[in-house]
Amino acid sequence: MKLYQNQQLKVYNTLTSDKQDFKPLHEGRIGMYVCGPTVYSNVHLGNVRTFMSFDVIYRYLSHLGYNVRYVRNITDAGHLTDDGNVENDRFVKQSKLEKLEPMEIVQKYTVDFHKVLDTFNFLPPTIEPTATGHILEQIELTEKLIELGFAYESNGSVYFDVQAYNAKGLNYGELSNRNIEELLANTRDLDGQTEKKNPQDFALWKNASPQHIMRWNSPWGAGFPGWHLECTAMSTKYLGETFDIHGGGMDLKFPHHECEVAQAKAGYGHSPVRYWMHTNMLTMNGLRMSKSTGNYILPMELVNGNNDFFEKPFHPNIVRFCFLQAHYRSVLDISNEAMLASEKGFNRMSEAYKNLANLSASANSSLDITSWKQSCYDAMNDDFNSPILIAQLFEGVRFINLIKEGKETVTENDLAILKSTFSDFLVDVLGLNFDSESSSSNTNKLDGVVNMLIEMRNEARANKNWALSDEIRDRLLALGIQLKDGKEGTSFTVN
Repeated sequence: MKLYQNQQLKVYNTLTSDKQDFKPLHEGRIGMYVCGPTVYSNVHLGNVRTFMSFDVIYRYLSHLGYNVRYVRNITDAGHLTDDGNVENDRFVKQSKLEKLEPMEIVQKYTVDFHKVLDTFNFLPPTIEPTATGHILEQIELTEKLIELGFAYESNGSVYFDVQAYNAKGLNYGELSNRNIEELLANTRDLDGQTEKKNPQDFALWKNASPQHIMRWNSPWGAGFPGWHLECTAMSTKYLGETFDIHGGGMDLKFPHHECEVAQAKAGYGHSPVRYWMHTNMLTMNGLRMSKSTGNYILPMELVNGNNDFFEKPFHPNIVRFCFLQAHYRSVLDISNEAMLASEKGFNRMSEAYKNLANLSASANSSLDITSWKQSCYDAMNDDFNSPILIAQLFEGVRFINLIKEGKETVTENDLAILKSTFSDFLVDVLGLNFDSESSSSNTNKLDGVVNMLIEMRNEARANKNWALSDEIRDRLLALGIQLKDGKEGTSFTVN
């Protein structure tokens, strides 16, 4: 019997704004689509938070015994900036800045994306399709929408007709709870042109100017697909016209996911997704992360310490542990203090996990291990509540310490349950890595050795032994450890 047959999972559905009993379309099988990165720049921490949330969801569904087809796309074409100007296509713009071909930009930042996710121990999706690999499917869907009266061609571009959609009894705005009057009042024609019938209409296919590098032939001339179109084309190709879960950051709810709903309902005659799931924002030091304000840090800068916000590098395990202490639908705020607290918590959890191997069983149990195990499942069954799960695991840490001290006892069977539950939830579900070479204890040892060398260097400088001071600095740099001298002392980053 599969675990899911004994566990009732509840999922918060953005479409209905409530928690619902999760019932997949097909018994034992789940189709899940998550909007992936637009690979014209480095993946940022907010993206990592979203993808980490769905990594845990994927892990838990698989742990329950479901056969999960997890599709996460790569957007490598057709992503305009907010002004709608074709010449401000983000790939083309970035290629000019870096003096690279657009597909070189795609390759560079796709590699970066995978490297970052590997660093944080993400499982790969089942399928990772690209927008440029599905141009034919997007053209076919566009043709179908025109044929059904939901889209129109204008000057080589094709637009979705929002008013025609609503006139047929459908509801553009149902996912984000917006009505057509509100959209009309708050929408202006950012293109500065008259191609569209109405300002709220969105592009399915965009005409490319002669200078536009990323272009494909279509029935309407050379151009490229609209951003919203790709996800509808790829999700339905690999998961069917109706599938179980569609996820992404809350910033995608409107207009991206709203447009996906409209495209699918217009093209296939029914809602495409049973459960819409959205993650909340990530902030730093109580403020929104933004390059323009300087309150911004890349994922690897948090790991290697090459930043001005955190006092030292933090192992990927610590970052992951910190992120999962907030529910995916709650705002997550990171700070130096939060990371230090997470490090202490993780080390405590790690120590208990290691102590499990040395515990001895007794003839009787004084602890209710079976009920504790179910409390871990109850936490995840409540809309994947990772912070409550972690709290229950810390209760397990308390059990381990009491057994170690001889204050409580467990039978051989209960000890086996305790061990398997910790392994199942810490490693398989939360995705924490307790391999010896990647554990945070090694990071702490490195910190200790480097700090000792910094003290020796400070002593050498105080004695005006500049040769030794420079030798320590240079030899550390050769190992990828850069010292930074400041008013408050010497810090270091690991490159």
